Amino acid sequence: MKYNIIGRKVNLKDNFKERVYKKLGKFEKIYSDDAEAVVTVTVEKNRQTVEVTIRDGSMVYRAESTALEMNDALDAVVDILGGQIRKNKAKLSKKMKADSLEQYFIETSVPEEEELHEEDYAVVRTKTISVKPLSVEEAILQMNLIGHEFFMFLNSSTNTVNVVYKRKGNTYGLLEPEF
Repeated sequence: MKYNIIGRKVNLKDNFKERVYKKLGKFEKIYSDDAEAVVTVTVEKNRQTVEVTIRDGSMVYRAESTALEMNDALDAVVDILGGQIRKNKAKLSKKMKADSLEQYFIETSVPEEEELHEEDYAVVRTKTISVKPLSVEEAILQMNLIGHEFFMFLNSSTNTVNVVYKRKGNTYGLLEPEF
């Protein structure tokens, strides 16, 4: 796995980088050699945010945590990533032996209801929408009017289907297709 460690508004020390390699290293057997882990550390006032995005082919795992210390935030992010990997274990087992994943995780008791949902990806509702040409600003306004967290629309400037979505801190994101 390739690592890209970025510090925003902070100079990262070597011991933190080594801790990143050690913590994320336990996931290396799960991913191919072409996988890339991007670790971004941002310091704002007395908050330290660690964001990790791991890309391996079509799989993308992302986790973010904020704490007073960046090491605590890193620990929380690794726990979140472990949970995501456990949840998608069925998909990952196609890439590698199913029992080799077990050595990386502590056994926890999971309610039976959650076990059913992990294996079952049943679509319970299909909704058809009309996609209208709108500007990004108009799409955000429409999304806020209907009270959704995301909104799909035909971008009038690029003539492609885009999605706007709400982010933390009352900001918005835009998803554009890449061909």
